Amino acid sequence: MKTILLITLLSLTAGFAFGHGDIELGPNKGHNLEFSTNETMHGEVTEKDGKLFIAVLDKDMKPVALAAQEITATAGTRDKPVKIEVTKDASAFSFTAPKAGEWIILQYKETADAKAIVARLHYDTKVCAPCGNPEWRCACPPKK
Repeated sequence: MKTILLITLLSLTAGFAFGHGDIELGPNKGHNLEFSTNETMHGEVTEKDGKLFIAVLDKDMKPVALAAQEITATAGTRDKPVKIEVTKDASAFSFTAPKAGEWIILQYKETADAKAIVARLHYDTKVCAPCGNPEWRCACPPKK
């Protein structure tokens, strides 16, 4: 009985200790995604009025003008993935936010014929108590 109680206690403690991922926030307090294999291109995801916006940033976290870049987005469940319509203007990609709790799979291409870089975002809208942000862009420092 003591062993079961100890295992349960340690499991709960580990869950709280590692509850937050190591989320890197961008210059606009959005969630940063890696859009390159060498950390030279990033995507900062922000939200406004039920839409998600992805600004492409260079290695110095400065905005990159959009020209030939492309993003495709998929959400939903593994059994029923749903392709999301993405629009682009000179400064950002945008699309309607998926349902809370869904994963968003993004495929970023620098040019139409470039190899896609895949990035994933768990759109967890529950509010983080310590920082007050949604979990998908929690500003709490990583727990050690």
